[in-house]
Amino acid sequence: MSVSPAVLNPAQMNDVGHQPQKTFAPSRDVEVPAISVVGLGYVGAVSMACLSHLGFRMVGVDIEMDKVEAINEGRSPIVEDRLGELLDEGVQGGLIAATDNLVAAVMQTDVTMISVGTPTADDGSCDLSFVRKASRAIGQAISMKSSYHVIVLRCSVPPGTTLDVVAPEIEKASGKRLGPDFGVCFNPEFLREGVAVADFFAPPKTVVGASDERAAETVSSIYEAVDKKVIFTSIAAAEMVKYVDNVWHATKVAFGNEVGRICKALDIDSHDVMDIFVQDKKLNLSPYYLKPGFAFGGSCLPKEVRAVGHLAGDLGVEVPLIDSLMPSNRSHIAQAVRMLAPYAGKRIGFLGLTFKPGTDDLRESPTLDLMSHLLANGETLRAYDGNLDFGPMLQGQIEYVRHAVPRQAKLMDELEALTLPDADALVANSDVIVVSHATDEFRTALAKRAPNVDVIDLARLSRQLPEEKNYHGIAW
Repeated sequence: MSVSPAVLNPAQMNDVGHQPQKTFAPSRDVEVPAISVVGLGYVGAVSMACLSHLGFRMVGVDIEMDKVEAINEGRSPIVEDRLGELLDEGVQGGLIAATDNLVAAVMQTDVTMISVGTPTADDGSCDLSFVRKASRAIGQAISMKSSYHVIVLRCSVPPGTTLDVVAPEIEKASGKRLGPDFGVCFNPEFLREGVAVADFFAPPKTVVGASDERAAETVSSIYEAVDKKVIFTSIAAAEMVKYVDNVWHATKVAFGNEVGRICKALDIDSHDVMDIFVQDKKLNLSPYYLKPGFAFGGSCLPKEVRAVGHLAGDLGVEVPLIDSLMPSNRSHIAQAVRMLAPYAGKRIGFLGLTFKPGTDDLRESPTLDLMSHLLANGETLRAYDGNLDFGPMLQGQIEYVRHAVPRQAKLMDELEALTLPDADALVANSDVIVVSHATDEFRTALAKRAPNVDVIDLARLSRQLPEEKNYHGIAW
């Protein structure tokens, strides 16, 4: 891939890095494309073999000639179940060829998948040098083509790479423009080494972020035989999904190992514990608790996290992941404090006080933590929560919070006085409204607010974010 890019003046470059990202989904049939794959490691070699099995003509590209020769001889360059068998099938059927000439490969195909290495740089960032080099060579190739070409990035990269790095490099090297002349997609892979072929034919999900509808149509047609429910999203979201998946898997491994170390110190069989743990598909292995929102609270989570951390300390067991949970939770509350800093001196109203909707439990409510901080700074607060009845039962909770969390004592003393009778009154008497419960009652009340009233949304009231300059979500 040692190809020198063409030199263009700035006027020929398209400012792809600042285009709004949209979600494109296919709407019509496309012809079966020929596909080139740049990088014949795990992802590239598996993609070559499996797509050829589905009937696609494949051209593989790599700078390592031993990989190129292995592919051309129908041999697997890596150890992976069934890979050699499928490669041999593709070579014998005339559907697989490999070369070290990237430009030639792109010239004879319609789609190019980039699966090059993205190692960690010395500063901990992602090294994109191989991605850049491949993109420039692809650009030189499509400069000599008259037909539309689709470039699909498949390696793990920071969000923004496809539109801010790959597309501009191709434009500079080709003199062509993103959209009319070529399209780009990000299509993350979710293959597990050892069972990659099986995963390809039965994917957990297929995600495509595309620059335009034509590119989306082309890529969706490639996966039609193995997944008819392709998930279409923005390119940046598709890039981020890959990172999130792998960080989550690492988190699960680290969590399981920390539990194992604690169990070993207590002479408990950790596999018995975790075998029971994973049987809970309603909460433990589910989407529950995985949607960004406000900090956790209540009578259980904070107390149990502290207790397990203390237990591990007594046992001399290091559990850095578990020990990081409370600081992480506090940092999320601190983010809400920062979001409210510009509103110093304004009337701040809170919709929802309990630690979550549908309960009157105030214990360790992160909203109360946020309010107590603002109150200590002299801010004017108002609140409403329909679950609260300031009778004897609630007074017991207030006394508990007052003594258990001394920094909230002042707030507990004033809580009833600053609470308004309904959501409409709260909205009418606030300059900025903080929402911590996503309820229909609060959605209805907020719809009546004056145009100059700001909203700090801690609960994601709607899937579709309002296009309003005075709406601010804490994590969206």
